[in-house]
Amino acid sequence: MIHDILAPGLRVVFCGINPGKSSAHTGFHFAHPGNRFWKVIHQAGFTDQQLRPEDEHHLLDTRCGITMLVQRPTVQATEVGLHELRTGGRELVHKIEEYQPAALAVLGKQAFEQAFSVRGAKWGKQEITIGVTQIWVLPNPSGLNRASLEKLVEAYRELDEALAARGL
Repeated sequence: MIHDILAPGLRVVFCGINPGKSSAHTGFHFAHPGNRFWKVIHQAGFTDQQLRPEDEHHLLDTRCGITMLVQRPTVQATEVGLHELRTGGRELVHKIEEYQPAALAVLGKQAFEQAFSVRGAKWGKQEITIGVTQIWVLPNPSGLNRASLEKLVEAYRELDEALAARGL
């Protein structure tokens, strides 16, 4: 079982789609060696050093957290069904209402659209919020995503800079 990394007062909660088999096996988020999450958040400015999946609890020291839309592990996120994403979206809203981070970053446009019943979402900051929490849609850092490391870092850095501009 993989546990959320959440606390009150966070700058951002990164929301993955669901755990892959490597994460399910190790119990850590974004554990597959091909997943670029830890490298991306470091290069984008969220962490002072690149953390390893087993160091994930140190994310709270940087006022970052992690959750996921669906708990069920799969080889690929495309195996997650619409019903699971919708249910996960409702549960995510409750978590965010409870913790009220400055931002929620959903990692994947299609997953965001399905979980929140939204069409035509754009990358970046969304118009909708959950209470005071801004919602951002960022590219998924999975090694299966064809986006370059540079493009991923650029997208995540935009969020980090927007939070910094708000004094967060």
